[in-house]
Amino acid sequence: MEELRRSYSRLCKEGGAEPQEAVLQQLHQLPRGRLDLATQSLTVDTCRALGKLLQKETLLTELVLSDCMLSEEGAALLLQGLCANAVVRLLDLKGNNLRAAGAEALGRLLRQNKCIQNLTLEWNNLGAWEDAFATFCGALAVNSALRQLDLRNNQISHKGAEGLALALKSNASLQQLDLRWNNVGLLGGRALVNCLPSNRTLWRLELAGNSIPSDVLRAAERAMDHSQERQAAQQENQARTHTLSKEVRCLREEKSKQFLGLMETIDKQREEMARSSRASAARMGQLQEALNERHSIINALKAKLQMAEAALALSEQKARDLGELLATTEQELRGLAQRQAKEHRLEQQEAAERESKLFRDLSAANEKNLLLQNQVVGLERKVKSQQEQLFLARQELTDTSAELKMRAVQAEERLELEKKRSRQSLEDSERLRLKEVEHMTRHLEESERAMQERVQRLEASRLSLEEELSQAKAAALGERSQAEEELIKAKSQVRMEEQRLAHLEEKLRLLAQARDEAQSTCLQQKQSVADAQARAGQLSLQVEGLQRRLEELHQELSNKDQEKVAEVARVRVELQEQNGRLQAELTALEALKEKAAALERQLKVIASDHREALLDRESENASLREKLRLKEAEIARIRDEEAQRAVFLQNAVLAYVQGSPLRALSPKK
Repeated sequence: MEELRRSYSRLCKEGGAEPQEAVLQQLHQLPRGRLDLATQSLTVDTCRALGKLLQKETLLTELVLSDCMLSEEGAALLLQGLCANAVVRLLDLKGNNLRAAGAEALGRLLRQNKCIQNLTLEWNNLGAWEDAFATFCGALAVNSALRQLDLRNNQISHKGAEGLALALKSNASLQQLDLRWNNVGLLGGRALVNCLPSNRTLWRLELAGNSIPSDVLRAAERAMDHSQERQAAQQENQARTHTLSKEVRCLREEKSKQFLGLMETIDKQREEMARSSRASAARMGQLQEALNERHSIINALKAKLQMAEAALALSEQKARDLGELLATTEQELRGLAQRQAKEHRLEQQEAAERESKLFRDLSAANEKNLLLQNQVVGLERKVKSQQEQLFLARQELTDTSAELKMRAVQAEERLELEKKRSRQSLEDSERLRLKEVEHMTRHLEESERAMQERVQRLEASRLSLEEELSQAKAAALGERSQAEEELIKAKSQVRMEEQRLAHLEEKLRLLAQARDEAQSTCLQQKQSVADAQARAGQLSLQVEGLQRRLEELHQELSNKDQEKVAEVARVRVELQEQNGRLQAELTALEALKEKAAALERQLKVIASDHREALLDRESENASLREKLRLKEAEIARIRDEEAQRAVFLQNAVLAYVQGSPLRALSPKK
């Protein structure tokens, strides 16, 4: 630790600056490789010295620089030093107000550094500059070491979220991502949810406080649950493979021990055979017993061969069962694809029916608008006729004063009645329009709710299908691993049988050598008998009998040897045939695997088509809402125009009545 302090002080002096006491104190303590400089105000010179120190430092594994009020230049110098570091695992830059230059420096760090696994960037402004944040996202896409990333409160917009989604599609190491309290919005949330199927490592994604709808959040949670289950399954598979490898090693050790024991027994048997061959001259009377023993050995070998054949038959039966299981899984996958296609067609039909209903409703609204326009034209005609009547009344007023008084009173009454009628008709038409607009809005809201419910049901069905597909994949993988293990066991048994056959052939060769030695001894005995004939003629008959007996034994031995050779050849042919069948079954299994992969690709294509169709439906709904809004605006404009016309008419009538010369002469009512 003292060496770190000295190197830091030396670097500060080389840069022409004084070392900070707080940094020296933390370097002196340094608990378990953790340098905590939180809430310490670090100058640019200090950041430069620390950056140079971190390039060659091998003791620090955690670096905490939260709330240090780092400048853009200081942060760039520190991150530049960390680019060459190969020890630091945790980096905390919380609350340092990092902006465009900081985002670019972080991008260079993620591209060059291969050891940082935990990066905290909470309470910064990385998302406010889209270009700089795009470089950060590009570096994240190629990084292969980062496991946890905290981006809370960084003003990340929907474009920044789309950049993160593209990075997550290529990233293969990030496991936890925190995006709470940003400005991701609906578009950013959808982009992140759409990228989750392409990412196989991310299992924790926090999106709270981003103005994202609840259905998108639920989709993200379901995707995270699915990834957590997948990671747990992978860990379980790794544990199982580890245990299986241990068991295989144990079995191999046991087999090697058994093989060594067999070799020892074979060596002992060879020694015994050598002793028996050396003492064959004295043990001619015991040849029959040796032959009986060899018969028992041959019977045991036959029983072992039968057991091997039974084991091979069992392996063939298991392979056939696995083929049947694969065929059933293929049928189930085909059924699932057909059901999904049917549901897709039904959804298209329902969407077409809804579109036709909406078009019919729009045409009805247009017809009602035309009727209202006709009514307005009729009212204008009435107003024109009333204006003409007023003009005639004005001409008549100039003729006679008395008649003008009476007619003025009558004209005023008529005008009031006409005003009441026009107001009543306008109010009635406005009520009808309001009712129709409310009816249309209610109908559109109901249709929109129905569409949303349908989309949610479709999303739930899609997720259930994906879960069933993953379960089927896991089952197929488990069955495939079992089949491969059984095939490996069968191959090992075949190898053992081949080794046993090789040992048997070696024994047969030794027996043939013993037979040759016995023949040579027999010839020697014949010579001794021929020599003894001169000595004892009485023993000639016994010697001839012994010779005949020996010839019979030789014949039996030759017959047995021929039978053994024929049996060995037959066993070899059967083993070759069984190997050919097993290879054919392996090729069939590989073909089934390829078919399963093709079906998976088809399901992915169908899911993408379904997703695109849903997006098209959403865009069509948005266009229909925009059309409805335009129609409502047009209706409001027409209503305003009619109100303005009525006001103009009323003002004109009042101006005419007030401006008439007889208005002043008429008595007040």
